[in-house]
Amino acid sequence: MRMTLFGERSLAHATVGSPHAADRFLPDDGRYSGGMTPDGDLGYFGPKSVSWQVHREVTVLFGGARAVLMQAAHPLVIAGARATGFYERDPWKRLQRTLILTYTITFGTKAEAHAAADRINDVHARIQGVDDVTGRPYDALDPQLLLWVHACLVDSALLFEELTVGKLNDAGRQRFHEEQMLAAEMVKIPREIIPPTVPELRAYMADVIGRGDLRVTDSALRVAELFYHPPAEAEWRPVLKGVSRLAFATLPAPLREEFGISVGPAKRAAMAATFAATRFARPLLPAKVRYIAPYQEWRLRQRGIEPSHEVEEARRRAGIRLRP
Repeated sequence: MRMTLFGERSLAHATVGSPHAADRFLPDDGRYSGGMTPDGDLGYFGPKSVSWQVHREVTVLFGGARAVLMQAAHPLVIAGARATGFYERDPWKRLQRTLILTYTITFGTKAEAHAAADRINDVHARIQGVDDVTGRPYDALDPQLLLWVHACLVDSALLFEELTVGKLNDAGRQRFHEEQMLAAEMVKIPREIIPPTVPELRAYMADVIGRGDLRVTDSALRVAELFYHPPAEAEWRPVLKGVSRLAFATLPAPLREEFGISVGPAKRAAMAATFAATRFARPLLPAKVRYIAPYQEWRLRQRGIEPSHEVEEARRRAGIRLRP
C-alpha cells in the first residue's frame, strides 16, 4: 500500500518540558491518553507537547497552503526556490519532500530530527544568487529570510488550529510558538531574532507586509497554480483545490489583493460556515482521515503494531541520513 502524508499509510515521532505540558493549555476532553515510553526516543517534543497537538491534525496541515503562498510572496524567498529548479523538476514531489523534512523535525526521533535539519541546511547552503526581479542578492541561509519562512508556518498553523480545531488557549498558542523556536534553531535561525510572543510575531509579519517587502511575482503565481491545478499524482487531489482556495482566502488582505483573491460578504459567510462545520465534524472522523501519518505511526506503536517500513523509505527518499 502506498504511503501518504495524511493517513495511517505514511511518516514518525518526538520532548520539550514535562510530558504533560500540553495539558495545561487544553480543556479536559482535549488531553492525550497514554504517555511516553521510558526507553523510547520520541525526539524533542513528544505526544504530550503542543507541537504534536497542533501538527497531528490534517486540517492544520491544509493551512500550510496559506504559509507556502505567503512565503512565495517574498521575492527573495521565491528566487531561491526558483534557483533550485523547483518548477522544472517535479515541483509537487519537491514540495512533498520539503513537507516530509519539516514534519520529521517535529515527529522524528532526535537523530531523525537532526538528520532532517542537516538536509534542509545542506540544501540552503547551496542557494545564493541575485534576484532577476528586484536585483537584490539572496542567500537561503540569510536569517531574515529564514525568519519569514518560519513565521509563516507558525502563524498559519496557529490560525488553522483556531479555525478548524479550536482547542488551544492563549497560553497554548504561546507554548507552541516557544516549542517551534527549537525547530527554528535547528535550521539556523538565531533564537534572539525570533519575536518572543505570538502577538509580537504577528506584529513582525504585519510590519513586513506593510513596509512593502513582499511582491506577488510571476513565480509566486506559479506556486498558487500548483494548488489550483495539482498534478494527477498529488495526494488528496479531489479535495486539494477546494481546501487550497479556502486557505488562500485567509491570507492577510494586502496579499489577497495582490494574488487576485476576492473575498466578499457571501464568501466570508460560506467560509465561517465551513470552518464551523469542520470543528464540529473533526472529532467524529476516523483517525486515518483526521491525523497525519507521523502521528498515526506513533498510535500504531502504542497498540503494539509495527508500522510499515515505507515510512523509513519516504524519509530516505527525502534525503534524511542519520549521523554515524
